[in-house]
Amino acid sequence: MILSTPEPYNQCCHTGVNKMLADNTSKEIYQALVDIPILDPHSHINPHAAASKSLEDILGYHYYTELAHSCGMDKKFLAAEIPGQEKVLEIIRHMNQFDNTAQYSWFLEIAQVFLDFKGDRITPKDTDFLWTSAQKKMASSTWEAQVLKTSNLEKIFLTNDFDDPLEGFDTTFYIPCLRTDELVFHFGRNNVQNRLGKTTGINPGNAAELDKCINGLFKHFCNKGAKACAISLPPDFSPAKSSNSDLDQCFKNGDFDSNIWKNGIFWKLAEACSQWKLPFDLMIGVNRNVYENGVYQGKDLYDQRTSLIQYAPLFNFFPDVTFCISVLTSNQNQELSSYSWIFPNVIAHGHWWYSNIPVHIEQDTRARMQASPKTKQIGYYSDMYKLEFGLPKFNMYRKILSNILARDFLQTKKHTLEETIALGKLILRGNSERIFNLQN
Repeated sequence: MILSTPEPYNQCCHTGVNKMLADNTSKEIYQALVDIPILDPHSHINPHAAASKSLEDILGYHYYTELAHSCGMDKKFLAAEIPGQEKVLEIIRHMNQFDNTAQYSWFLEIAQVFLDFKGDRITPKDTDFLWTSAQKKMASSTWEAQVLKTSNLEKIFLTNDFDDPLEGFDTTFYIPCLRTDELVFHFGRNNVQNRLGKTTGINPGNAAELDKCINGLFKHFCNKGAKACAISLPPDFSPAKSSNSDLDQCFKNGDFDSNIWKNGIFWKLAEACSQWKLPFDLMIGVNRNVYENGVYQGKDLYDQRTSLIQYAPLFNFFPDVTFCISVLTSNQNQELSSYSWIFPNVIAHGHWWYSNIPVHIEQDTRARMQASPKTKQIGYYSDMYKLEFGLPKFNMYRKILSNILARDFLQTKKHTLEETIALGKLILRGNSERIFNLQN
């Protein structure tokens, strides 16, 4: 796949910038950061359908369905048989109840930048215009390239299933990342064991064969340009090594839900990260299916029983593995900052999910900047499912970072303007380039 070279979007023309940037020094820093092509180290983009095909793809993002449902929208409007325009209208009809949120501001910016919307508030009467504009623009064969160019997106990490063939897209632009949740937590379901066998050529029946499978997986991914391994982890997970004999018993008994199995295969993944020199992204603390009646992807919440002390044995045992850690709560950010302060192999990674709100981002970023080395922080990732969200999400973060840099480093005369901008570039992109070995 050939993509046009992205060019910067002059976001200083956007109406929301002056409201979020504190002063002229913040604006100057912000513009310098906007000029940096975006390297997005974690997304859920499908490289075969990266850009949206309709407004339904935009407002089908779980943030909007969750918020609308929370405000009283009936889930029946999200059923597959409901026409897309009707779904969109119903979500927008509830939008006046959550137009105070950061998520609303993302959609407003998308509408203004990509869909020619001229207003500063979206109401139900705007639905027809937005739907028609999206249908016309997104039908273009160049839409993906247009979004990339406008957003100044240069590299985007994917979230790939272990049996993804990683074919049909440019892996130097859409960078593979091996997601391993199924192997650890669902090995006995979803035909995972047989799928692993088909992928690696070995249907594992014992620990030794499992080692060969995992090595084959990592070889396949690394040969396709993968730069990380990743997993999301529940609050009660505490990594520990299981013996091969114990894992053999798991195979013999079909016991793939025990802690012995989960710990054992997780530890083997960490060993493979060490062997293949891949960073291991750990997204810690999500409790699945808390809200049983929630909308699709809108059932999971954080759980404050989590502590990184559960992972200390892992960090100690694998000093040569870089662990990029995301936590769901701002409350846990102090602990993450402290672990990044002490452990050479722990990186504070982005602002995940429920922490991806401006007030939490600002507090957490300032704490990290004051507590841990500047080289131990990956500032932001989009977590997006469609390309159109890269611009508003990264703009939100860049505005916050610019204000922090201006207030805490430039105005206090700790740094010159040039040094302050260099620090922002390091947090926004430079650390990701180094940690994920993208410099060559």
